[in-house]
Amino acid sequence: MIIFPAIDIIAGKPVRLYKGDFNTAKQVADDPVETALEFVKAGCQWIHTVDLDGSLKKEPVNSETFIRIAKETPLKVELGGGIRTMKDIDFYVNNGISRIVLGSVALKNPELVKEAVKEYADKIAVGIDAKGGYVATEGWLEKSDVYFTDLAKKMEDMGVKTIIFTDISKDGTLTGPNIEQLVEINNAVSCDITASGGVTEIADILALRDKGLYGAICGKSIYEGTLDLRKAVEVCAND
Repeated sequence: MIIFPAIDIIAGKPVRLYKGDFNTAKQVADDPVETALEFVKAGCQWIHTVDLDGSLKKEPVNSETFIRIAKETPLKVELGGGIRTMKDIDFYVNNGISRIVLGSVALKNPELVKEAVKEYADKIAVGIDAKGGYVATEGWLEKSDVYFTDLAKKMEDMGVKTIIFTDISKDGTLTGPNIEQLVEINNAVSCDITASGGVTEIADILALRDKGLYGAICGKSIYEGTLDLRKAVEVCAND
């Protein structure tokens, strides 16, 4: 299982949110590149990044930050937030971003997902974020009546290979991931499933690993010190 340390960006600075509420934004580090280099020291090969400003403005905002991470560290950069067009996707892929995460557009503009997968194959992932099992979009501000596994199956049919699933009620809470829903989506599709939201300690990493998940995103747990990132990488290294 791959460990994805996370950096969420507002105005060029790494922050964390509580349950996706922008009013709870708390800066957790000074420089995103320096933070990313610490992840390298812990043995990470990937980093999960989010343009939170982009999520709200529905267009890339902090692109320079993510391109710096890609160019100034050996990490593979996974990036979501504000990516709404093929032009956005082309720009990021051509500037060293390893994987693009399409979120709101998966529900609102599935044709873009189809086109992106056709062009870039496994460089495209879909982020499915849910409240009570139903998909939420636009920085988690808009709810839908689409059940999360139904959207996952639709994305699988379009050729999507990687899905990042977030239970919004768990995000930034340090209360453990929603294992039940993660198993449900992992069983519903053949896509690689990455867990996001609630990861707190090494026991959570072991639980996710033992359920056969592809990856786990760790954010607040790293910054709060409840998870030893190096140990998390080590226990998944021989997976």
